Amino acid sequence: MFKASARLLTTLLALTATNSFASELCTLIVDAAKGATIVKTGTDCTTRVTPASTFKLAISLMAFDSGVLDDSHRPKWPYEAGYPDWAGNAWKGDIDPTDWMKRSVFWYSQQIVKKLGQARLQNYVTSFKYGNQDVSAVEVQHPGNKGVWVRSSLQISPVEQVAFLRSMVNRQLPVSAHSYQMTEEITQQDDVNGWKIYGKTGTGSPGQDNRYRADQAYGWYVGWARKGPQALVFARLIQDEKAQTPNAGLRARSQLSQQLLLATQMR
Repeated sequence: MFKASARLLTTLLALTATNSFASELCTLIVDAAKGATIVKTGTDCTTRVTPASTFKLAISLMAFDSGVLDDSHRPKWPYEAGYPDWAGNAWKGDIDPTDWMKRSVFWYSQQIVKKLGQARLQNYVTSFKYGNQDVSAVEVQHPGNKGVWVRSSLQISPVEQVAFLRSMVNRQLPVSAHSYQMTEEITQQDDVNGWKIYGKTGTGSPGQDNRYRADQAYGWYVGWARKGPQALVFARLIQDEKAQTPNAGLRARSQLSQQLLLATQMR
């Protein structure tokens, strides 16, 4: 019965895939406890690409575990001249951890990893078994407008995203209970069919030279869903074939939200 339902669900989900100007590289929805794959669609779930802003989930765990961040509204750090500001006013003013995650504020991430330091950042990424675990390309004390998680040396595949998320949801990472609690608090999104959804988008592009290529943009949406004792983890990765709006990460979230609606109706 489960296999038949899974086949039906995969067929239905394929109908929600992407538009003609973007390809679905991978969609995975996995039972967090058992590791059973509920949905797997797309052409490539194993190639590593930039995690882009989905790495904020890992940064959040590091920051709350280390004490760099206190809770969902502390510390509040002010924007300073010279910080990356390509999102305009949304990244300016005083930013707290909830603002950081909601608005995907790049400079706030930079300040967190600067306070962690290169060695501690590497130790966390290694202990998390996060993708290729390579944070060597950007010196955190002097990043300029760069981050190692954006078009740089750190790379991760959809399969590895799901493995990291399972470890996170099952609380198997070497971080404090407070870290998990706060990360869930600042990443919670809309409920779907009684399931609480948590997640993060990310938009990047190929290459490791800090150059953004809008006509080849990657769009990520990764996260997890909870309902009582049940938990699912998910990852979706698309790639644009022409420059378009909204950005690829937001479109990946919209598409996967439709898929989660179908998946949760069947559980």
